[in-house]
Parts: sequence; structure tokens; C-alpha cells
Amino acid sequence: MRRLVMTKQGIPPWFIQSLDIGLVFAVAYVVLVIIGERRTLWMVRGFIILMLATAISNWANLKLLHIALNSLVTGSAVAMAVILQSEFREFLEQLGRGEISQLFGQGRRVIPEPDGVIDQLVEAVKELSQNRTGALIIIETGSPIDERDFSVPGVKLNAEVSRELLQTIFQPKTLLHDGAVLIRASRIAAAGVILPLSERMASRQLGTRHRAAMGITERVAKCMCIVVSEETGSISLAEKGILNRPLTSSKLKELLEARSWTSNDDRTPTSISITHWGNRIGSQGWALVSRLFRPRSKASREKK
Repeated sequence: MRRLVMTKQGIPPWFIQSLDIGLVFAVAYVVLVIIGERRTLWMVRGFIILMLATAISNWANLKLLHIALNSLVTGSAVAMAVILQSEFREFLEQLGRGEISQLFGQGRRVIPEPDGVIDQLVEAVKELSQNRTGALIIIETGSPIDERDFSVPGVKLNAEVSRELLQTIFQPKTLLHDGAVLIRASRIAAAGVILPLSERMASRQLGTRHRAAMGITERVAKCMCIVVSEETGSISLAEKGILNRPLTSSKLKELLEARSWTSNDDRTPTSISITHWGNRIGSQGWALVSRLFRPRSKASREKK
């Protein structure tokens, strides 16, 4: 009966099976591109291996093994949905709004020019330093920081970067002054973020804010952290766990301009050619797939 139905439709069974497998791998490919450089690629690798083993057991007609592996795949999918709930929530929100291009880091909204954002940021830091008001500002320079890298993710704001807003946040009498401000894609994404402290031995002159700046930049390579000391008013910039201090406001501006976190893609209009989009997806996907199936080095295994 099944063969008769397929014959009436005029579609060979092998074509349906090939299309089914191709769509499954396309979904897995999209997931790899979306999660970007998260630390979950090894977990995704294990999930893909389980899916392949389940398909092979079904093809080989190993019924009991197929049932066991199928249960493992279902349980792993649920576990990944719980672990990556923030990523899945963002994915579903963008999919519901029709922002398909933003799933691959393209077609973002038009944002302020980086020079204006840097000017506002440096002016705020300068006045905070003159008033000896402690401040801690994280700047993402790459993919979004995983909230699990923070001790407390803070309060979401999604506001434009302005000198007045930054000064208001760090006033001692405000509720959010005792944490860090997170700047993402030239906008203030959150305030009151509590950062993990560095475990490295530091000078006694360095306070909690400096240790927090060292801690987050040790854990996340693609970010910078500006620190204003409450005691001395000195300005510091942390990168990869190293503090560059003391800095003048002009030197800070020079460093921020040299390490501008706003790429050209952020300033492009929403409409992007299909060719450019396809090339970007292909390059990102190939890099992720090669990383996913590349064996770990001996040094990385010893760190574990």
C-alpha cells in the first residue's frame, strides 16, 4: 500500500529519505551557526554523534539498540533545551519577529556611529574619575558574552550609550551602582552585573572592581573592561586578564578607537544581498564544523 501511494505521488522513496536526512542536517547546521563560539560545541558534537548512531541502528534494523539510542537522543534534546534556554529563547523571539538574517549576525538595526559612542563613554569616564566615583564597564568586542560567565546577569536596559546615563547609574545612591555596566553593539545592554573575581595574585592597591575586571577578561577573551577607582579616581583598562593602568582620558580614547568593537557589519543597512549572506553563512558554518570535529590537543586535555 505504501509503495502504491508513493507511486501515485510520483516521488521515489529514496528521494523522500534523502530529503529527510538533508533537512535534519540543515537544522543541525543552523544550530551550530547560531550558537557561534559558545562553550557548548563539544556537547553539540556528542548530540550529533548520537543522532548518527540512531540513524545507523534504524538502517541496520537493530530494533532494541534503536529504541535505546532514540530515548537517549530525546533526553539529550531536552537537556540541551534546558542548558541553552537563553539561546533558544532568543532564537524563537527572532524567528517570531521574522528577523531571519539576525540569526546569523547580519541585518542588525542601524546603531550610532562608534566615534560618537566612544566620545560619550570617554566623557562619562573622565567625569567619574574627576569625582572619584567608582565605575566598572564591560565592552563586548566579539560574540555576546554568555550570561553564565557572570555571577549575576544584572538588569536589562537596552539603552543608548550617553554620558548622563552612565554617570547616573554609577552614583552611590542608585540601586545599580554596585555592579558593572554591559555595553553590547554600542548600546547599554544591562547594569548591575556582578562579575567573577580573578583568582590571580594582585597588588594590594587593586580593589574588588579591578579584580572583577581581570576575572571577566580572563574568562572571556573578546571583551574589554574599564575601571574607575573609587579611592584614587585612576582609570584602568583590562584585556585578557591584564590591567593597563593608570590611563588618561585621552589615552583611553586612543585605546578604544584602536580596538573599536563596532564592525562594519553593524553599520550596514538591513537589506543585505543573498550572495553576501550565503558567503557569510558558509564561512561561519565551515569554521564551526571544522572546530566541532577537530580533536582536542593534548594541552587542552591536560587543562581539564
